[in-house]
Amino acid sequence: MVNVIIGIIMILSFFGMIWYCVKGYNLMVGFFVMSVFWVALALIGNAIVPTEAMKDKTVIDVLTNVFQTGPENYGKSILVNVFFGAFFGRVLMDTGIASTLIRKVVELGGDKPRITMTLLCVVTALIFTSMTGIGPVISIAVIVLPILLSLGISAPVALFSFMGSIMAGIFANIVNFKQYQAIFATANPDYASYDYNSYFSFGVIAMVVALVVVLVVANISLKRKKVSHAWAASANTEAVADAPAISWISVLLPVILVVAFNVPIILAFVIAALYALLTCRKLSGGFGEICRNLAKLFADGAVDVAPMVGFLLTLSMFNNAANFAATYFKTLIGGFIPTSALLICLIFAILTPLGFFRGPMNLVGCGAAILAVVVGIASWPVQFLYPLFAVTTIAPQHLDITQSWVAWGFGYTKVNTKDYMKMSIPTGWIVGAILCISVFFLYGGLVH
Repeated sequence: MVNVIIGIIMILSFFGMIWYCVKGYNLMVGFFVMSVFWVALALIGNAIVPTEAMKDKTVIDVLTNVFQTGPENYGKSILVNVFFGAFFGRVLMDTGIASTLIRKVVELGGDKPRITMTLLCVVTALIFTSMTGIGPVISIAVIVLPILLSLGISAPVALFSFMGSIMAGIFANIVNFKQYQAIFATANPDYASYDYNSYFSFGVIAMVVALVVVLVVANISLKRKKVSHAWAASANTEAVADAPAISWISVLLPVILVVAFNVPIILAFVIAALYALLTCRKLSGGFGEICRNLAKLFADGAVDVAPMVGFLLTLSMFNNAANFAATYFKTLIGGFIPTSALLICLIFAILTPLGFFRGPMNLVGCGAAILAVVVGIASWPVQFLYPLFAVTTIAPQHLDITQSWVAWGFGYTKVNTKDYMKMSIPTGWIVGAILCISVFFLYGGLVH
């Protein structure tokens, strides 16, 4: 009875967290408060009815696991990748490689809005297979969005198509993969062996599917309007020198190095960054000046992802707290979670919208507790389970109004959230449903 009561309170806190996210309050503070609340409830429950999760653990052991070990492990396995990924993103921006690719796409598309929008979305998706953080997103957005708007594309469609293309790219993003991998390793240490190379083929499939769905929805929603000359003026980037064509491959170089040559992720980012700087002739000057430039690029990249870092550290606390809370969730919902690969894929497909607003299907939200319950129900192969949770996390989250750069986009384009969500929520659901079913056909045979 105690487990049921605590489980109900925890589920109610789920809804409280969703309300908190919708209101736009600080997520770093929110997840810290949730961690404290869940640990307190789990400790009270264990004092009344001992649980397996806290067996042989003192109160201090539990608190250390959540508030010290969690962030330490996350910092060791994730944050270094985030910082070097942000450094590489800053290199792509400062060398002009990203903006050059966008300008070349606009030249190729000419004055045909649908073609130009499609090409820009493809390039944006490719760029964000490596780049990460709100800084790089804004730097690309202030180039892409004015171009789309100047072609007569309505602001809601322009914002949606741009954010949707980022979502597509994130499916194959190395840094995001490592982030979710750490969450899986927390739920089951055996899952830590799953690497980016094992996931890559599904990541590419997911990116293509997501991009196609985004473009179909955007084209259906597209309504021609008068060209906004003010936006056209702000989109003028002709004065900026183009990066040489030989440097363009650097956008995909980290992925190529990791997948084709098994180069460690951090080293891949460093090699790609140095290649970009060298081919763009940004390594000129004396040794001292080169060192100062590299240090500045790294510092600027760190600033780009600083808000994300604080959030990720408190999220790691919440992930560890979820392991202690899983007992109570399992009491309430464990009997409803199937052990059949087909049934769980269908359930995930139907429930994909619950990944919006950092809901229970979102790993970078309340989904850590659901993952802990699912892992405790059966021995799922990680090759099957990881893509499933990645789908219900990435598709909704990166179209969500709680995503930092989406929120920034509303202020920049003056788009009404309702107009945006009419496209974003159906798209996230469609992408999620298609990919969840794809997971069954690709990896369902691994489930025994």
